[in-house]
Amino acid sequence: MKVKRIVSNIAAVSPPEADKFYSVIFGLKVVMDHGWIRTYSSGEEMTTQISVASEGGSGTPVPDLSIEVDSLETVLERVKNENIEIEYGPVTEPWGVRRFYVRDPFGKLINVLQHE
Repeated sequence: MKVKRIVSNIAAVSPPEADKFYSVIFGLKVVMDHGWIRTYSSGEEMTTQISVASEGGSGTPVPDLSIEVDSLETVLERVKNENIEIEYGPVTEPWGVRRFYVRDPFGKLINVLQHE
């Protein structure tokens, strides 16, 4: 048996509100929309993994999601353009990532990172 995919589900009263964050900030595309659930994807093939943590590193809270990007500066600019509050960072961490934390429209803490 092999795990083929792990999907993160975020509770939302109005799933289309996710567009303002996941499409505008991260450029994700809607790949499924049933009204009650909306799924976004970059189209990239990804590694299946689950992280279990007692903290988010550097004494930060454990984020609900971590999103790795290839250009942190691009995402940072989009976040600033949308007047989204940055809760932590941007900072280069001792383990080799540059990152910052923001909240999505549903209150989930998002760790946005790029490997150095």
